[in-house]
Amino acid sequence: MISSFVITGYLGSGKTTLILNSVKEHLKDNKVAIVVNEFGEVGLDGKILKNAYSEVLEIDEGCICCKLSQEFESSVMKIMQDYSPDVIVVETSGTSEPFPIIFSLRTVGTAVEGVICVVDSKNFFSYKEEETAKYQLASSNIVVLNKIDLVGEEEISKVEEEVKKIKSTYKLENMFSPEERKNLYKIYRAIRGAVPREVFEGVGSPLQIKENLHFHSHEDMGQRVVEFESEPTYEELESMLKSLPPNVYRAKGIVKLKDMPYPVFVHYVFGDIDMGMPAEGYEGKSFIVLIGKGLQDIISL
Repeated sequence: MISSFVITGYLGSGKTTLILNSVKEHLKDNKVAIVVNEFGEVGLDGKILKNAYSEVLEIDEGCICCKLSQEFESSVMKIMQDYSPDVIVVETSGTSEPFPIIFSLRTVGTAVEGVICVVDSKNFFSYKEEETAKYQLASSNIVVLNKIDLVGEEEISKVEEEVKKIKSTYKLENMFSPEERKNLYKIYRAIRGAVPREVFEGVGSPLQIKENLHFHSHEDMGQRVVEFESEPTYEELESMLKSLPPNVYRAKGIVKLKDMPYPVFVHYVFGDIDMGMPAEGYEGKSFIVLIGKGLQDIISL
């Protein structure tokens, strides 16, 4: 039976980075198919993953868990038939709750070995009250505290304790075990998504799941795509990102900068900015996707 993993986590937690730095390493002896679910119109993560994998199925017309369950299952079945992978890895949108994806993977006949929730240790307390984030944690049996190099030990410990509290309060862990009140999950710490091989060796047997758990709605979450007609300098782009209002949780895109030989990937997460990764070979327009709430109120950048 084909194994499958679901990688979930809130906006900007580092899901794609975990795939690049851990999945690619620990599953290099397997034929791996990556399925990327982007929220909105622009599929940036798929562009990044295509640098590492040839088979990337990008579903970007909405959220798998709400609108695309049938299309998702049909697409995964086609990958299974045409590509015959050993392992399927699904990276969910940061705004989606993973349970329906788990159920769909079981429906098409894969063995769900793990649901990995990536936590942004630096920004966790900025988003931990979001219902989506809580159910992402509750629906996982592997939790990765990412970006631990950006915070101190005291902060990491606070994040870990809060994760345990959420896992205890949102009692969905029985979907991983037929035993009543048995809580099967492990917590790992990571820098840039680098986790040990055992994460992909499964935690216990393939997951036992219930069929009546779906809580998530992200109707208030939206996006806005900003295209650039001219090339900004690094400083101009950095200033623009720093001026984003707090209701913009995540921004990502590809921008050609003045005096740079190639475009760069742009990432913004709760005020943190990263513009270091080259997007060599990209020839489209420069753009940035803003993801957050109340974006209709943003008049200009």
